[in-house]
Amino acid sequence: MNYNRFFSCNMNALIFAAGLGTRLKPLTDTMPKAMVPVSGKPLVQILIEKLKGIGVTDIVINVHHFAQQIIDFVRANDDFGINIQFSDETDMLLETGGGLKKAARLFPNDKPILVHNVDILSNADLLSLYTHATATTLLVSDRKTQRYLLFDKDDRLVGWTNIATGEVKSPYPELQAHDGDSSFFTLHSSLKKYAFSGIQVFHPSLLPLMDSWQGKFSIIDFYLSICDKVPIHCHFDSQLQLLDVGKLDTIAKAEQFLAQ
Repeated sequence: MNYNRFFSCNMNALIFAAGLGTRLKPLTDTMPKAMVPVSGKPLVQILIEKLKGIGVTDIVINVHHFAQQIIDFVRANDDFGINIQFSDETDMLLETGGGLKKAARLFPNDKPILVHNVDILSNADLLSLYTHATATTLLVSDRKTQRYLLFDKDDRLVGWTNIATGEVKSPYPELQAHDGDSSFFTLHSSLKKYAFSGIQVFHPSLLPLMDSWQGKFSIIDFYLSICDKVPIHCHFDSQLQLLDVGKLDTIAKAEQFLAQ
């Protein structure tokens, strides 16, 4: 369904497409991950068309590995009828935080930015996520993983943990003090433990707080450094279906996913 007639305001989106795609070798020996085809379309085209369909008018794509292939493909398709620019990271990969910081200056307005990994397929209601986000908001689920984001009863980010190692990152001293085992979650039973989807809404009001962050850095590390000062929220979707097209054996699953 095309939602443009329901939502007339400009919408911004950033596509993270600069990764090396090492898990998709040998395909990525000759092409960037964003150009890996699923059901006859490159991943970047699938996402651009989805974003355009919900009313996104301005897209920035960060590029690094075989960057020119992505640029040439988008230009050959007349930018899919919307405004698409590229954030060039060919000199150095900036990771998610550095990549967002550099790309943000290319948007023509100061509206929130829907940030989406190019290799993620999902049934997420991206329009609802974007329009209802009153602060920077991370789309999360309860899928099983080793690394979780921690949120309080008000769905506000308070920390991160690796349950395999017991490591915890948090600006809150009471969360930093733990003994590295399951008793941490007994002690902090009110915490919600969610997996990040690779999809988020970033509010540009946070950009001045990035001034001291230089070069490459993780957006999650940045959020963890400020979440005790400004709200970083989660949006939990119990019906979220998500597929990371990160390995060769996931391409067939991705085709089945798109056919549903």
